[in-house]
Amino acid sequence: MESFNSRLKIAMEYKNIKPAELSKMTGIGKSSISQWLSGKYSAKQDKIFIVAKALNVNPSWLIGADVPMNDETVLDRIYHIADKLTKERQEKVYEFSKQQYKEQNNVVELPINNEIVISGAVSAGTGEYLGDGYKETIPYNGEIPDHNFAVVVNGDSMEPTFENKQIIFVKETQEVRNGQFVIADYDHQAYVKKFMRDENGCRLVSLNKKYSDLPINEEHEISIFGVVVL
Repeated sequence: MESFNSRLKIAMEYKNIKPAELSKMTGIGKSSISQWLSGKYSAKQDKIFIVAKALNVNPSWLIGADVPMNDETVLDRIYHIADKLTKERQEKVYEFSKQQYKEQNNVVELPINNEIVISGAVSAGTGEYLGDGYKETIPYNGEIPDHNFAVVVNGDSMEPTFENKQIIFVKETQEVRNGQFVIADYDHQAYVKKFMRDENGCRLVSLNKKYSDLPINEEHEISIFGVVVL
């Protein structure tokens, strides 16, 4: 952590203020300020606040804390520095700024290209078989959430949330909350559906109303692979 005297020197140089000027601004003796700058003594708390106010800096910064010096913007700081430069050096700052502006406007952000492993297909309609051991690596352009496996949606029963041929990501779990989208094995067919539980019992629901719900009862075999990560 920097000392009070080094921070005081930085602030005074930044503001282009001499010890005699700071003395007039604060009413603090010039000799005290000189002793602070030399590191012989440190200012007491009441004097620190007076000096910080006069120099327009954060008192905590002035005593060495890792905080911003003040609330000035980057443009303010650039102006303070450039204002102290010779005309020739100011021209260099200007030319550098123009070059940075041109580069900024010519920057083209390329799409993020990743690869993901597809573990099969799940039906949004009539059922699919999620084959054991099936793996296919494909390119994927977009953000990839934390997941255990990914599958492709076949069908339109979960539109508009999940479209046909959309890739969805799944976290493996058998604990499902009401209203979550799940990947389920229902009578040996893999589906993506919405899990619902109410007074009518449990069922797997399609968002597209032209498809019937799949009841969960003793007449059907069901297991949950996981929940969809949105």
